[in-house]
Amino acid sequence: MKILELNHVAIHVEDVERSVAFYRDKLGFPQLPRPAFDFPGAWFQLGERQELHIIGGRSEDVHSHNRGNHYALRVRNIIAAESHLIENNVQHIPPKQRPDGAWQIFLTDPDGHYIELCQLEP
Repeated sequence: MKILELNHVAIHVEDVERSVAFYRDKLGFPQLPRPAFDFPGAWFQLGERQELHIIGGRSEDVHSHNRGNHYALRVRNIIAAESHLIENNVQHIPPKQRPDGAWQIFLTDPDGHYIELCQLEP
């Protein structure tokens, strides 16, 4: 089996409207059309080909942590990414350099899902 790419990440959220407001309005993710499923949700563009799918109706606790379950999004400039977070009042852990030289910022969405923003190149 040959994997071509990661197509999407799906996360379970409690309140779709609240999550849309966070991902679209605070983080600036472009919202995509979504098929007419029989359950609530929303889709967002991540980079050129990947997507984030949020699925409504979460009733169980989220178990996410920066050293556990999370997803990472590569950014071109970690300082510009942090400026965007500050301008939009998004709480986050300030940039920290990994032992391999990459930079990372961690934040959480309204449900507590950890998101890493990383700049791989110095």
